[in-house]
Amino acid sequence: MANVSLEYAASAGDSEPQSRPVLIIGQQTNLQKVGWSQIKGKLQPVVTKEIWQAALSALNPNPTDSCPLYLNQAVVAALPSRVSRHNSQSSAHFVSRLVRSCLPGGNNRCIVMVCERSEVFSSSCAIARAFPIFSRRSTSSRRAEKKRVTVEIMIVGQESGSLGVAELECLSNAAHGVRMAARIVDTPCNEMNTDHFLDEIKAVGAELGITPVIIRGEELKQKGFGGIYGVGKAAEHPPALAVLSHKPDGATQTIAWVGKGIVYDTGGLSIKGKTTMPGMKRDCGGAAAILGAFSATIKQGFKDNLHAVFCLAENSVGPTATRPDDIHTLYSGKTVEINNTDAEGRLVLADGVVYASKDLSADIILDMATLTGAQGISTGKYHAAVMTNNEQWEVACVRAGRSSGDLAHPLVYCPELHFSEFTSAMADMKNSVADRENAQSSCAGLFIGSHLGFDWPGVWVHVDIASPVHAGERATGFGVALLMALFGQASEDSMLNQVSPLGAAASGDQMERDCKRRRLV
Repeated sequence: MANVSLEYAASAGDSEPQSRPVLIIGQQTNLQKVGWSQIKGKLQPVVTKEIWQAALSALNPNPTDSCPLYLNQAVVAALPSRVSRHNSQSSAHFVSRLVRSCLPGGNNRCIVMVCERSEVFSSSCAIARAFPIFSRRSTSSRRAEKKRVTVEIMIVGQESGSLGVAELECLSNAAHGVRMAARIVDTPCNEMNTDHFLDEIKAVGAELGITPVIIRGEELKQKGFGGIYGVGKAAEHPPALAVLSHKPDGATQTIAWVGKGIVYDTGGLSIKGKTTMPGMKRDCGGAAAILGAFSATIKQGFKDNLHAVFCLAENSVGPTATRPDDIHTLYSGKTVEINNTDAEGRLVLADGVVYASKDLSADIILDMATLTGAQGISTGKYHAAVMTNNEQWEVACVRAGRSSGDLAHPLVYCPELHFSEFTSAMADMKNSVADRENAQSSCAGLFIGSHLGFDWPGVWVHVDIASPVHAGERATGFGVALLMALFGQASEDSMLNQVSPLGAAASGDQMERDCKRRRLV
């Protein structure tokens, strides 16, 4: 599916399945609300009204089900009838699975997504995840023809009606961001080192009319970025801190997204084993998600200052590599005794969040990272782990996860009990815990937050996406939809306003009374 052009349309037009194969997806109750007159143009003459109705009656989703309507050229698929409170109402993960498994082959295909208006954004992003871009298969390079998939969103329920041009543009930009993030994560380090990642950042900046700020190599050391420099100094391609900044007139607050961009993680001198190192090209998933989300968010219009901060390094092995027992001074001025070079993500992010606070004067800082393997134990393969110093933002992250399909679940935030795990006799702290059975993912996040200071007055959110960043051997583009939804109320786009955890905008008087740090939730 690498050579696929994905297009979203209010109506894909009529075409018989032999010339344009079709997949129709939705919850069974939603599919039954679709009138034959609405769908017959994509099925006739080979599928009759009787066949369509018989197929709907035959579907028995447990949790999903599908039924061929005509050979392998027309298929109807049913999503779960009910979901639990920790899942998205759109069943986004099942949407992706059904598209991968049930979409008929061909160079020109159609997907009809039948859903309620509140599920349009998450369903559309889920479809995008099913079409990865990166491939180095020799057969794919010989295929010159571009495959086309047209996605028609058919809205049922109380708010039925066609999507407008602006809404379709939002879906298209979100899908592009999701697929871009997945492509970067899928690309191996010999093609996606720090040089290449900077090229990706520059390309997005050029498209948006933004010139990135880049601090690189020895300049990082000179300016005090001991975390980023210490992690990446042994690699052939030097580490970097890069920033894309959107600063519109009339902005009332400053938001910073900080991404972990470890383009490859060998573990450093605390080297990983032969079974745990493969797949470490994905350790840039946080930075990739932020790049994709920043691109899509700014295209849709954003009312407040928004900075995307990328902490880029390759955690490599060499004569100049950081050793266990080394002590580094980070950008916060705090000293860190290295007791595990494979706990490197927190070091680069600590520099990144402090830069966001000190140099960018951010009111709200969100860092996103493939930080800990323990995240998969804590919240599983589908839910990102979220930790924050603000309870309202914790609730908002969970809600944004459900409305976007990028699910999230809270971690324990309790620095007074957990931060003692980093106690050092030689420095302000160590970089890895003493007890690996004591809330590892929470502790890793607390290390980052400690460099801001636990009494920092702004909002700090930490999102660990180590497991959701991939499904099997493919990247998912996880995080793009979550960020777009979480900060949707600051967008100029009506669809992102609707999926925002805040919902309807607060009144002007109320907005004046609210403090900056709580305005988005």
